[in-house]
Amino acid sequence: MQKPSLKKYRTKAAFVFVCMLFPLTLWAFMASGAKNYGFISLVMVILAIIPFLMLYEMKKPKAREWIPLAVMAAIAAVGRAAFAFVPHFKPTSAIIVITAMVFGPEAGFLTGAIAALASNLFFGQGPWTPWQMFAWGFIGFLAGLLSKAGRLKKKWELVVFGICCGYIYGWILNIWNGAGFVYGLSWQTYLSLCVTSLLTDGIHSAATVIFLLLLSDSWGSKLRRVKNKFGILSS
Repeated sequence: MQKPSLKKYRTKAAFVFVCMLFPLTLWAFMASGAKNYGFISLVMVILAIIPFLMLYEMKKPKAREWIPLAVMAAIAAVGRAAFAFVPHFKPTSAIIVITAMVFGPEAGFLTGAIAALASNLFFGQGPWTPWQMFAWGFIGFLAGLLSKAGRLKKKWELVVFGICCGYIYGWILNIWNGAGFVYGLSWQTYLSLCVTSLLTDGIHSAATVIFLLLLSDSWGSKLRRVKNKFGILSS
């Protein structure tokens, strides 16, 4: 059993890792002008695994520890593809949030990053892929932190966070949109992009709220039973 100090240190270290190393990696890749999007996506996957491994204090996780996360990432990816005919209306964020609420912030980040990469096998890989990996990973990480702090238990908290998810995702992607398509990115151009994306981000938010309300209770209880029965992510 881990000491409370180790748990606290692990969470803080993972937070710094997610909020600093990932953005710096994306900015460095963008500033370099490199075009090898497959390589940077692979780097993002490797980086996404590191916070997850911090759960074990350098122990090797068992195969069963990965299975539920792989399954949920796959469901999130398939869900995005299944709703491809409805622009911006996807269950992906909701599935990532539900996973993070049960298995924690590190697992939430990994699930979000893998879901973005896997779903782009259908939608197409490109320079946007690592940004989507970070955006969905960050949503999962934040959901896990809030759940760990005793939040997201009430429906209104879940609704508010679901609304925020659409805009968090959109605001992160707007950094790429501004840097990739607008010459001389500034606060003014970034804010204008955020204003123009209000509708699409709102649709994303609405979809997240709807799917959270529909799925969080049933899926969450099933995932918790799996977690408790097999001791997944409890070490």
